[in-house]
Amino acid sequence: MDKDRIKGAANQAKGAVKVAAGKVLGDAKLQAEGRADKVKGKVQNAVGGAKDTVRKIVKG
Repeated sequence: MDKDRIKGAANQAKGAVKVAAGKVLGDAKLQAEGRADKVKGKVQNAVGGAKDTVRKIVKG
């Protein structure tokens, strides 16, 4: 598993926590940061998945 996939999953989790905390606290900025972290995590996960696919193809 590529390190980008691990970082991506961590960012998605961090974003989800920020969104939830922002909702509880009524903090729109915190919610927006959480959504941004979730998107960043999804992109990192996709990049890591692509790297894994390329490695599988190269190995044969």
